[in-house]
Formats: sequence, structure tokens, C-alpha cells
Amino acid sequence: MNHGTAGSLRAVTLDDVRGAQKMLSGVSRTTALESSRYLSRAVGAPVHLKCENLQRTGSFKLRGAYVRIAGLLPEERAAGVVAASAGNHAQGVALASSLLGVRSTVFMPKGAPLPKVSATRDYGAEVRLHGQVVDETLDAAVEYAQRTGAVFIHPFDHPDIIAGQGTVGLEILEQCPEVRTVVVGVGGGGLIAGIAVAVKAYRPDVRIVGVQAEGSASYPPSLAAGHPVAVRAPATMADGIKVGRPGEVPFGIVAELVDEVRTVTEDELSAGLLLCLERAKLVVEPAGASPVAALLSRPGAFEGPVVAVLSGGNVDPVLMERVLRHGMAAQGRYLAVRLRLPDRPGALAALLRALSVVDANVLDVSHVRTDPRLGLTEVEVELHLETKGPEHCAEVGRALREAGYTIIG
Repeated sequence: MNHGTAGSLRAVTLDDVRGAQKMLSGVSRTTALESSRYLSRAVGAPVHLKCENLQRTGSFKLRGAYVRIAGLLPEERAAGVVAASAGNHAQGVALASSLLGVRSTVFMPKGAPLPKVSATRDYGAEVRLHGQVVDETLDAAVEYAQRTGAVFIHPFDHPDIIAGQGTVGLEILEQCPEVRTVVVGVGGGGLIAGIAVAVKAYRPDVRIVGVQAEGSASYPPSLAAGHPVAVRAPATMADGIKVGRPGEVPFGIVAELVDEVRTVTEDELSAGLLLCLERAKLVVEPAGASPVAALLSRPGAFEGPVVAVLSGGNVDPVLMERVLRHGMAAQGRYLAVRLRLPDRPGALAALLRALSVVDANVLDVSHVRTDPRLGLTEVEVELHLETKGPEHCAEVGRALREAGYTIIG
């Protein structure tokens, strides 16, 4: 890309990442690198999954948080630390602080998922719920730091954070020395910046590809402009990469070392998460599934061997249910149909018999009798069906039409 300034690499060096790796010995896990037969067939080359979803606290965030807090001066540690996060960074800061004997306060949005709030408390932080969105929560944390003297621990915009995240890159080189492409989900840029510093120092030929959610993609316009640009009202279910503006420190590194930043849709994120669960048996949050989504959307665009970094697995069960349904619908494995029936006994039973012939599993049935568009003796029925893919969906539609039903939606 080469959009960066000459000094952009001075913020974090390979020595910094090596030092962080020593600091994290016995603290963070060397997470597994699992091969994916399905993705390897799709890409036409070996694909491996770097399982940071199995890291302590469920994401890579512990690495950077621990390095940052461990590097504080004694008087800074005595003042405590404060952070703002909807989930992964909160848990990383909470555990790192507990391990280092530092008091931590974490501000989280009022709507943060209860499992993430509980986990952050369990790791030892004092949790304060403030604001409806992360920006409001961030402002509250910064104000707290100014008022109390606590050290604010930024989730991505600090050299120590980036050095800690870069240890993922060192592990990738150790576990897959023949790697040709590394694919990483991108929010503020701390993880991909650290990985790029580590990997490019040893293997400048390795291609580093970032992935952002289409509705929250701040890096493509920022790289085009040559400086961080904010995206208004970022929107994506992948809250782990839902960041409206790149960090100043990671931006310089990304601009210099990262080869490409591409985007994926919400449907593609859902499909990636579903594949991780079904094929790899790995629970991954939408942000963590973004590299897999990119591989699925354009498998021919990646030279192998490929390492896709599954950055986290802290997904709220309610969101997981919604995302799985969304992913299955995107793959043609859910079908919703509306049709009209005569409002008489046995009409619904006949419809269900027609569906049973083509092996469509009925998940839900709803009736509408009060719509003014309906005739006096008509009822509208909406069916939600579990199907086996696009071809089965087409077969269900044909069977209904051949049985004399008119599908209206």
C-alpha cells in the first residue's frame, strides 16, 4: 500500500514484539492452528485457522492489555487503570489487571450483553455501565481517568498494545513457516498492525490482508485519503470490529505494511460464523469469523497456504441464535413463504402433507384472517421452513405450485 510516512514503523518494532512475547510467557496461550479441509478445497490451497477464540478470556485482547499494563510505572499501577469496551477488551484488561495486582475499572455500555458484563466482573474489574453506545462509554472512561489519575488503557491505539497483539504473528510463523497469506479482521487496527510488524520482519513476501465489515469500513477511505477518516454511524453485528475511525498508531503501520483491506457483507459474516461452527466445531463471534467470510466470498483471491485469524469467540447466545438463522437463510437453508388457503377444516393439513412429500421441515406457522385484502372465506398463512439449500427451496416452490397453491411472498 505504501501510504504511510517514513517514520510510521518506528512506533512498534520487531524487538518490541519479541519483548512482548517474553513478557507473555506463561500468561497467554499459544493458541492452536487448525487446518480446514472445507476452506482448503474452496481456496485450492491449504487453509489454517489461528484459534484466538480459544485464548484466555476468549480473544486476543489479553495479549496487548497485559503488555500495556505490565509496562506501567509503579506510581501508575498504584493509581489503577480504566478502560471502555463492550466486551473483549474489557475482559482482557480485567484479567491482565488481576494477574498484575492492579485495580481496574471498566466502563461498558448499558446494553452490553450480560455474559460479557458478568465475565468482566469475574475477572476482577469494577464494572460501571454508562451510555448507550461505546463512544459515550469511552467519554466516561476518559473523564474518569482525568478525574482520578487512573491510566486509560486504549483498546488499540498504543504501541504496547500493538506489540502484544503482534505475538500472534510470531506464533503463526512458528506454526506455519510456509505461510503465504495471513487474513485478519480489522477494527481499530491494533491486531493486524502487530501481526504485520512481526510477519513482514521475517517474511516480507507474505501477503497481509485485512477484513472489515462493509457497514463499518473505516480503513479503505482512510488509506485512500492518507490519514484516519471517521465513518459516520458504523453499523454491523460484528461488534468486535465495529470501530468508526482507525487508530493513529496502527494506521501508520497498516498503511506501510498491510497489502490490502477488503470488506464483507453481513450475509457473508453470517456464513463465515456458521461454517466455523458446523465444519470446524469452533464457536466464533462475527468479528472473529470475518477472515473466513472473506475466504468464502472470493476464494480465488488468496494465495496459499493461508492463515485466517479467528480473533475471538465471545458471542452472546441471543446474537448467536440470530446470526445462525441469518447465515442459514443466506445459504438457502431457511425458506419463508406466504400463501392463501380456503378457511375451512383440513386446508392446513393438506398444505402440510404437500410439504412433507418434499421433506421440508416446518418450523413455524402463522395465520392472518383480518387483512382487508383477504376474501371472506380466505386465510393467509406464513410458513417458516428448514430446507437443505437453494435447490431444495426451488423444489419446495415447484411442489406447492403443482399442488395448486399460489405463493404470494
